[in-house]
Amino acid sequence: MASLNKVIIMGILTRNPDLKRTGSGTAVCEIGLALNRKGTGKAKDEVCFVDVVVWGKTAESCGKYLSKGSTAMFEGRLSLEQWTDSASGARRSRMKVIAESVQFISSSGKADNSRQSPDSGENGKSSGTPEQFNENDYPDGENFDDVRF
Repeated sequence: MASLNKVIIMGILTRNPDLKRTGSGTAVCEIGLALNRKGTGKAKDEVCFVDVVVWGKTAESCGKYLSKGSTAMFEGRLSLEQWTDSASGARRSRMKVIAESVQFISSSGKADNSRQSPDSGENGKSSGTPEQFNENDYPDGENFDDVRF
Protein backbone atom coordinates (compact mmCIF):
# COMPACT_ATOMS: atom_id res chain seq x y z
CA MET A 1 0.00 0.00 0.00
CA ALA A 2 1.31 3.46 -0.90
CA SER A 3 1.93 6.10 1.75
CA LEU A 4 2.74 9.79 1.88
CA ASN A 5 4.61 11.64 4.62
CA LYS A 6 4.34 15.38 3.82
CA VAL A 7 3.69 18.27 6.21
CA ILE A 8 3.25 22.00 5.61
CA ILE A 9 2.86 24.15 8.72
CA MET A 10 3.09 27.85 9.49
CA GLY A 11 3.28 29.33 12.95
CA ILE A 12 5.03 31.55 15.45
CA LEU A 13 8.34 30.59 17.08
CA THR A 14 7.87 30.01 20.81
CA ARG A 15 11.58 30.43 21.59
CA ASN A 16 14.80 31.39 19.84
CA PRO A 17 16.12 28.68 17.50
CA ASP A 18 18.62 26.29 19.09
CA LEU A 19 21.46 25.90 16.57
CA LYS A 20 24.00 23.13 17.23
CA ARG A 21 26.41 20.97 15.26
CA THR A 22 26.74 17.21 15.04
CA GLY A 23 30.09 15.53 15.68
CA SER A 24 30.80 15.74 11.95
CA GLY A 25 30.08 19.50 11.87
CA THR A 26 26.63 19.44 10.24
CA ALA A 27 24.38 22.27 11.45
CA VAL A 28 21.10 21.24 13.08
CA CYS A 29 18.52 23.67 14.43
CA GLU A 30 15.56 22.82 16.67
CA ILE A 31 12.63 25.21 16.63
CA GLY A 32 9.50 25.35 18.79
CA LEU A 33 6.44 26.45 16.83
CA ALA A 34 2.94 27.44 17.97
CA LEU A 35 0.10 26.86 15.51
CA ASN A 36 -3.00 28.87 16.38
CA ARG A 37 -6.52 27.95 15.26
CA LYS A 38 -9.39 30.34 15.85
CA GLY A 39 -12.57 28.73 17.08
CA THR A 40 -15.91 29.63 15.57
CA GLY A 41 -19.11 30.10 17.51
CA LYS A 42 -18.80 28.45 20.92
CA ALA A 43 -15.64 26.57 19.96
CA LYS A 44 -12.54 27.75 21.82
CA ASP A 45 -9.32 28.85 20.20
CA GLU A 46 -6.75 26.05 19.98
CA VAL A 47 -2.98 26.10 20.08
CA CYS A 48 -0.85 23.21 18.89
CA PHE A 49 2.86 23.15 19.78
CA VAL A 50 5.18 21.46 17.29
CA ASP A 51 8.92 20.73 17.34
CA VAL A 52 10.69 21.34 14.03
CA VAL A 53 14.22 20.19 13.12
CA VAL A 54 16.14 21.83 10.28
CA TRP A 55 19.49 20.60 8.88
CA GLY A 56 22.45 22.01 6.97
CA LYS A 57 22.66 25.49 5.47
CA THR A 58 18.95 26.02 6.06
CA ALA A 59 19.53 25.40 9.78
CA GLU A 60 22.26 28.04 9.77
CA SER A 61 19.88 30.54 8.10
CA CYS A 62 17.15 29.78 10.66
CA GLY A 63 19.59 30.33 13.52
CA LYS A 64 20.73 33.61 12.00
CA TYR A 65 17.44 35.18 10.87
CA LEU A 66 14.66 33.75 13.05
CA SER A 67 13.92 34.56 16.69
CA LYS A 68 11.14 34.10 19.23
CA GLY A 69 7.96 35.66 17.82
CA SER A 70 8.96 35.28 14.16
CA THR A 71 6.48 33.70 11.76
CA ALA A 72 7.76 31.00 9.41
CA MET A 73 6.41 28.23 7.18
CA PHE A 74 8.01 24.78 7.15
CA GLU A 75 7.57 22.02 4.60
CA GLY A 76 8.87 18.56 5.40
CA ARG A 77 8.03 15.17 6.86
CA LEU A 78 6.99 13.69 10.20
CA SER A 79 9.52 11.73 12.25
CA LEU A 80 8.91 9.73 15.43
CA GLU A 81 11.63 9.86 18.09
CA GLN A 82 11.54 7.13 20.76
CA TRP A 83 13.66 6.62 23.88
CA THR A 84 13.61 5.15 27.37
CA ASP A 85 13.47 7.65 30.23
CA SER A 86 16.58 7.04 32.33
CA ALA A 87 14.90 8.18 35.56
CA SER A 88 11.65 6.18 35.35
CA GLY A 89 12.51 3.52 32.77
CA ALA A 90 9.32 4.40 30.88
CA ARG A 91 9.21 4.43 27.09
CA ARG A 92 8.78 7.96 25.68
CA SER A 93 8.12 9.27 22.21
CA ARG A 94 7.45 12.50 20.39
CA MET A 95 6.59 13.46 16.85
CA LYS A 96 8.74 16.05 15.09
CA VAL A 97 8.69 17.76 11.72
CA ILE A 98 11.93 17.37 9.77
CA ALA A 99 11.93 20.48 7.58
CA GLU A 100 13.07 20.27 3.98
CA SER A 101 12.29 23.90 3.15
CA VAL A 102 11.65 27.02 5.20
CA GLN A 103 9.99 30.28 4.26
CA PHE A 104 10.50 33.31 6.51
CA ILE A 105 7.17 35.16 6.71
CA SER A 106 7.91 37.91 9.26
CA SER A 107 10.36 38.88 11.94
CA SER A 108 9.47 39.14 15.60
CA GLY A 109 9.38 42.93 15.31
CA LYS A 110 12.14 43.38 17.88
CA ALA A 111 14.85 45.91 17.13
CA ASP A 112 17.67 43.37 16.99
CA ASN A 113 19.95 44.27 14.10
CA SER A 114 21.91 41.04 14.50
CA ARG A 115 18.84 39.13 13.26
CA GLN A 116 17.86 41.13 10.18
CA SER A 117 15.67 39.37 7.71
CA PRO A 118 17.53 37.79 4.76
CA ASP A 119 15.76 40.09 2.32
CA SER A 120 16.78 43.25 4.17
CA GLY A 121 18.50 45.95 2.22
CA GLU A 122 21.36 48.15 3.39
CA ASN A 123 19.04 50.11 5.68
CA GLY A 124 17.71 46.95 7.34
CA LYS A 125 14.20 47.41 5.92
CA SER A 126 12.51 44.43 4.38
CA SER A 127 11.57 44.43 0.73
CA GLY A 128 8.32 42.71 1.74
CA THR A 129 9.16 39.51 -0.14
CA PRO A 130 9.42 36.38 2.02
CA GLU A 131 12.73 34.56 1.68
CA GLN A 132 12.62 30.83 0.97
CA PHE A 133 15.37 28.33 1.67
CA ASN A 134 15.48 24.80 0.30
CA GLU A 135 18.01 22.26 1.45
CA ASN A 136 18.24 19.00 -0.46
CA ASP A 137 21.45 17.74 1.09
CA TYR A 138 20.40 17.55 4.74
CA PRO A 139 21.34 14.21 6.28
CA ASP A 140 18.29 12.02 5.82
CA GLY A 141 17.97 9.72 8.80
CA GLU A 142 20.75 11.42 10.80
CA ASN A 143 21.07 9.76 14.19
CA PHE A 144 19.43 11.96 16.83
CA ASP A 145 21.65 10.32 19.48
CA ASP A 146 24.47 12.53 18.13
CA VAL A 147 22.56 15.72 18.96
CA ARG A 148 20.65 16.50 22.14
CA PHE A 149 18.50 19.55 22.73
